[in-house]
Amino acid sequence: MLSLVSTLLFAGPAGATAPAAAATPVTLTLPAPTGHHQVGTTELHLVDPSRRDPWKPDHQRELMVSAWYPARDADRYPLAPWLPAGVAPYLAGRFAQPDIGVPAGGVDWVGARSHGHVGAPVARRAGGLPVLLYSPGMGSPRELETGVAEELASRGYLVITVDHTFEAAAVEFPGGRVEPAVPFQRTPEFFKTAFDARLADVHFVLDQLDALGAGDNPDAEHRQLPKGLRGSLDLSDIGMFGHSCGGFTTGESMYNDQRIRAGVTLDGVMAYALGANYQPGEVVKHGLDRPFMLMGSQQSPDGRNDVVDHTVRNPADQSWVDFWANQRGWKLNVLLQGSRHYSYTDMETVVSQLAGPFQLPADRVEHIIGTIPAAQATGAETAYLRAFFDRFLRHRAGHLLDGPSSRYPQVTFVA
Repeated sequence: MLSLVSTLLFAGPAGATAPAAAATPVTLTLPAPTGHHQVGTTELHLVDPSRRDPWKPDHQRELMVSAWYPARDADRYPLAPWLPAGVAPYLAGRFAQPDIGVPAGGVDWVGARSHGHVGAPVARRAGGLPVLLYSPGMGSPRELETGVAEELASRGYLVITVDHTFEAAAVEFPGGRVEPAVPFQRTPEFFKTAFDARLADVHFVLDQLDALGAGDNPDAEHRQLPKGLRGSLDLSDIGMFGHSCGGFTTGESMYNDQRIRAGVTLDGVMAYALGANYQPGEVVKHGLDRPFMLMGSQQSPDGRNDVVDHTVRNPADQSWVDFWANQRGWKLNVLLQGSRHYSYTDMETVVSQLAGPFQLPADRVEHIIGTIPAAQATGAETAYLRAFFDRFLRHRAGHLLDGPSSRYPQVTFVA
């Protein structure tokens, strides 16, 4: 039922002939954050001098990360683009493929704006900002979780979204240099290389956050940081979440690094391979002594219309079943009814906005983002992420995680 990468929309540039361009490009919008803070953002270029890149050994390992944070006086600072100019063609090319059918030139991918104000001063809080790391799915750029990152930042979190270089569809570095993904291979060996790199990336980013919290500037070019960012982090309260393979990265990173206090997988299988060649991760075999939440979708395998629930009760994903049995810390599994794998990303919003203007086939739209309305999907995802991290990082009492809620009837409590 479940492959390690469900629908690899973003593994690399597309090569098929695209439909004709539309006369007036569609402008995309992301949901406005609902918290009482304005949102600021900045990016960091991080270079690990101790590590050669596993995909290109003649390179030092380098990453791009974005920081999303509560800001003040933000209106004086420009809004960041949703996608960097060097990354947008990779997403545009994939959507222009015949199986989706968005015409080349039909969308103003570069013109879409986030709600994050570039370089705005940090709205500091006593005790520092709780920190969340985000790891994207295999092939997906970090920008595909911008909406959730903004929402969490508006609620007082510092969110660090990480690109895993040469695995993400494309990463844009300072000066406009773009590094595309290496050719994707659906083999356990490829995934092992990718996850080893991911785990080392997360450990390195955590080290750089330690440096930032101590007042240093870890950016490779030492570009100016937003006022108040250095020294504003509460590094005793670090959480992590990830989509798809990023969810596996979250679990394995927690197993390897005690600095991460709580984690969430968004529909991520936690194994290098399933089926006859089942290779579970260490987190599956041993569990964790810290809180972990699994949020599943209703998968539509192989483009068919039938759906199956991705839950700890379904042995089609043995990694979730085994993790649940071995997890020692607090645990929860919820299912988002009517969702699909990419409902836990900005694709829920984007595809819903493109379906009408380009008359996308209903079965294709359903295969990518399901039948749940976009506002309900993103609202439920952010509500449960907030409730989880508020409880375990900020020690705030709340009842959303205690059982079904009439506010979110589409969320089913599995176990």
